[in-house]
Amino acid sequence: MKGPIERYWDLKLEEAKKNLEKNGFEVFIAESADAVLNIVRETVLPAVRPRTVSWGGSMTLAETGLLDFFRAGKSYEVIDTADKNASREENLERRRKALLADLFFSGTNAVTEDGRLVNLDAIGNRVAALAYGPRSVVVVTGRNKIVAGLDEAVTRIKDYAAPVNCMRLDRKTPCAETASCGDCDSPGRICNAWLITEKSWPAGRIRVVLVNADLGY
Repeated sequence: MKGPIERYWDLKLEEAKKNLEKNGFEVFIAESADAVLNIVRETVLPAVRPRTVSWGGSMTLAETGLLDFFRAGKSYEVIDTADKNASREENLERRRKALLADLFFSGTNAVTEDGRLVNLDAIGNRVAALAYGPRSVVVVTGRNKIVAGLDEAVTRIKDYAAPVNCMRLDRKTPCAETASCGDCDSPGRICNAWLITEKSWPAGRIRVVLVNADLGY
């Protein structure tokens, strides 16, 4: 028998799945980070049959092993937007090309309980791809990104996700020093482009994999 914590998250994930589906998203629940790869390999790839695959910056994608899996892919072209061996200019150009990929993967900063995705970007390539461009989008998110509503999503992003990411990226921003958003004008600011995705249009264009684990920031 499952304990109260496991039961709690089962109910939370099922509620989020139901409401995301009402908003036109196709939704999967993965019981672990390892299970995400099985969903992508056995369900998403056969359905989409992509010729090109790319992704936006996401610790969650790295933690699930998806980036390593894609980079080893033989049946599609990979547009690697985070190639450490490429120059900044080359990676920026790849991010533009990724907006026309057949299949684009992303994390999300927050998922509201009523079925919306909330994201805040530095460059904007990730939110741009969510809104329009790639033929199919897959969003992978840990259960820790689920919040009650839009206010809680904004608070989570500005007071937690953004400062932690600035620390990870060694950005010279006030929040990296104080762990609190100061709505700064710093050149290193990563809070530049908001996107609230209320519905997937057309229905099913965006697939969401809810992972029953804490992943990413």
